[in-house]
Amino acid sequence: MLFLSTAPATGSPIGSFVFLAVMLAVFYFLILRPQRARMRAQQNLSASLAVGDRVQTIGGIQGIVRSLDDDSAVIEVEQGRIRVARRAISSKLEPKE
Repeated sequence: MLFLSTAPATGSPIGSFVFLAVMLAVFYFLILRPQRARMRAQQNLSASLAVGDRVQTIGGIQGIVRSLDDDSAVIEVEQGRIRVARRAISSKLEPKE
């Protein structure tokens, strides 16, 4: 059986504030800061794309950039060409020799 205490909690409000501040700091360093770094890296990659770069999309499709516009890129793959969103390009690959 569950017994509830009727005694009022006498915890310090300063302790609660410190706990909240620590939790917010942990949240910032474990979630927000790494996410901003990933977002910044993706924006830099998207801005640095050039015609002729070998790239890989988020879905694993690899090809060569043949044309670019503001929001999309045309990638040449083995069977033809496809248009993908610039933000769907996950990485640049080393050129084949």
